[in-house]
Amino acid sequence: MSNIKRASLEELRAMKERGEIAPPRPDAQEIDMPEGFWDAAKPQMPKAKKAVSMRVDPDILEFFKGQGDGYLTRMHSVLRLYVDAQKNRHTPS
Repeated sequence: MSNIKRASLEELRAMKERGEIAPPRPDAQEIDMPEGFWDAAKPQMPKAKKAVSMRVDPDILEFFKGQGDGYLTRMHSVLRLYVDAQKNRHTPS
């Protein structure tokens, strides 16, 4: 079962007005995107993931958990960055 929800821009704006969308955290970093940043963007549906059981050192787990909810997603992101970097390293230019 997927927890991905779809909404139009109008629906998102209405949700924001009703207070259903939380404002950014006060300490959230603001990012100034360069002009045309999204021009070549192509949406991609997330790939189906496989469930695994993995043992990690306690300090690694505490590091990611210490950053709050979503620690498994962050751990996955680190693994994704590593895999992509290795693939790029071994791909002839």
